[in-house]
Amino acid sequence: MRQCTAAAFSQFQATEPAFLEYPSKLFVEATSRCNLNCVMCMKQNSGGSVRDGDLSPEIFQALEPALANLDALVLNGVGEPLINTRLEQYISHAKSRMPNGSWIGFQSNGLLLSHLRAISLLDAGVDKICLSMDGVDASTFSAIRAGSELADLEHACKALLSAKVACRRPEMEIGVEFVVMRDNLAQLPAALSWAAERGVAFAIVSHLHPFDEPHLENCSYDLCSDEAITLFQCWQSKADLKGVEIGRYFDILWNYKKSTEERRIIDFVAAMKADAQQRGITLDLKRLFAMNTARIEQSQGIFEEAVQVARNTGIDLRLPEIARREKRGCGFVEKGSAFVSWDGGMHPCYHLWHPCRSFANGWEHAVQPRVFGNVAERGVLEIWNSEEFLRYRQNVLRHDYPSCAECNTSPCDLVQAERFEQDCYVNTEPCGSCLWSSGVFRCLD
Repeated sequence: MRQCTAAAFSQFQATEPAFLEYPSKLFVEATSRCNLNCVMCMKQNSGGSVRDGDLSPEIFQALEPALANLDALVLNGVGEPLINTRLEQYISHAKSRMPNGSWIGFQSNGLLLSHLRAISLLDAGVDKICLSMDGVDASTFSAIRAGSELADLEHACKALLSAKVACRRPEMEIGVEFVVMRDNLAQLPAALSWAAERGVAFAIVSHLHPFDEPHLENCSYDLCSDEAITLFQCWQSKADLKGVEIGRYFDILWNYKKSTEERRIIDFVAAMKADAQQRGITLDLKRLFAMNTARIEQSQGIFEEAVQVARNTGIDLRLPEIARREKRGCGFVEKGSAFVSWDGGMHPCYHLWHPCRSFANGWEHAVQPRVFGNVAERGVLEIWNSEEFLRYRQNVLRHDYPSCAECNTSPCDLVQAERFEQDCYVNTEPCGSCLWSSGVFRCLD
């Protein structure tokens, strides 16, 4: 990540939401229970050990001191928010205390979104509801979201459109979330057209987060970074023009005797590595040489088609990166976010909210939640302003972390430890292995 000078960082702190005396965004888990068994959910895969429960009135009441300064309240976590029968009560209470211009929303599979429920939600004051949609083909949709059908999503959209009229809430926004995989990537443009015809205003697209090893085969993002790919392709073109077969690099690297041609290959790759080092770009040469360029170009083409559909239909489209972004940054911490579990635990981000096994970097590593306190035991603002949480946010925004996804020695014992203690830069935050900061995963934020 980028590293700031001390003076620049001090000036940066003075104006950033991360360092205000209150959080600007709260992500609050209405429930961890769900009525579906989606194939890509952490709860359905080995290593996930989420304890189920619902957000209680007592826990929600503990958030009261933060409401007056919130820009946004997002009421979802790993469960289905509509399962919590007090959801409207929480929305109404928060709406009456949050400032003008703020918003309240959540993501949902829409299965419980009847016409009456839609009206009660809009009457309570909800501003955004983002519905899960991972395909426009009925068989693909039901295969991914076991227990749900495309017809259920259509019914949910109709219920919300009717409620917008009945409640005189034309400004309320309906959205869809599309989790991109190799199996459904080609359906994205058609899915956006389908959604636009049913009153959807925005679409959030995220890559599949592989919580189990078999999911790796279905991921459509590339672990090499955007700048690494661009630099590599530039040098590949130079090599082709000069007739240097750099693809043979690893076959000849450890040969004791090298021919003149083999020496040219070694020298050419050495020059490429020096160029990358000078630019501050991390290269994983094995991944770059094995890179599937055709697949990247296919994804790029489909994303461009999706952008065109969004322009034609007026949908606000938020796409992920096709390859990891070299210049990383934590949008959660930068925007002053805090995450509260249904049981009151306060966390810094989605990545460190629940325990799971992640294969996001191509290899298994354990993810353990980072908890700074429980809002039922300590005040929400007391936890936010605690020395530990403040120091954590300061460290994250210094952007001085290794790039674990592209490190030639990964996976190492440091990131694969059951309990993360520190990385190779001696940071105690596991941000080097997080792909949220690289723009690969997205959510309602």
